Amino acid sequence: MLLMNPNSNAATTLAMVTIAKRFLPNIRGWTAPSGPSMLATTEQLANAAKLLTEAKIPSDISGVIIAAFGDPGRAALAAKLNLPVVGIGQAAAIAAAKGGRHYCVVTHTSNLKTGIDALMRSSAPKSNYLGTFVTTGDPHVLSKNSTQLDAALLAAIQRANAAGAEAIILGGGPLAEAAERLKSQAPCDLIAPVPEAAQHMLSLLRSEL
Repeated sequence: MLLMNPNSNAATTLAMVTIAKRFLPNIRGWTAPSGPSMLATTEQLANAAKLLTEAKIPSDISGVIIAAFGDPGRAALAAKLNLPVVGIGQAAAIAAAKGGRHYCVVTHTSNLKTGIDALMRSSAPKSNYLGTFVTTGDPHVLSKNSTQLDAALLAAIQRANAAGAEAIILGGGPLAEAAERLKSQAPCDLIAPVPEAAQHMLSLLRSEL
C-alpha cells in the first residue's frame, strides 16, 4: 500500500503514514520530489496531478491513497493502474454525507475553495453539502504554529456548526495532525480525511477477496 503526498514536505508524509498505519499496517509513504511544501493554489494542484501520474509506482503495492485534499491525479492514476486509488477528499465526503447529514469543509487554503466545493459535490452528489468555511490568516504562517492553527480552525469549525453542519471535514493533508488534536473539541462530528481514506481503502481491498 502506498500513500502519495503530492507536496514536498516529508514530515507531512510521515505524519499521514503514521495515522494511516492504524488501519493499513503495511502502508508506506511517497513524497513529491519537487514543488511546494503545501499545495495552496489550483495551479499547484494541477502540477501535483501531473507529478503523481508520471511517478514510478512500485510493482508490489495493492493500492494508492492520494493524500492531498484536492485528490490531484486520482482519476488519471486509477485509469493507469489496475489497483484501487482512493483520494482523501473523496473518502471524507463519502463519510461526512452518510445518513443524509448536513456537512461542510473547514480548511486554511482559501484559494482552493472552488475546487473543494466541486470535489465534494462530485464525490457525494446527492448529499446535503453546505460549502467550505475558510480560516482567517495566511495558511503558510498558520502551518508553522500549531497553537495558532488550531485556534483558527476551531473558530471556523464553530462557524460551520452554527450554519447547520452536523459533520465537518478538516480539509487538507497537512491538517491531518490538527484533525487528531481537535476531534475532542469540535461541537459536532469532525471528519479526518486520512483515516477515512485508509478505512475506505481497507473496505475496497476486502471486497476484492
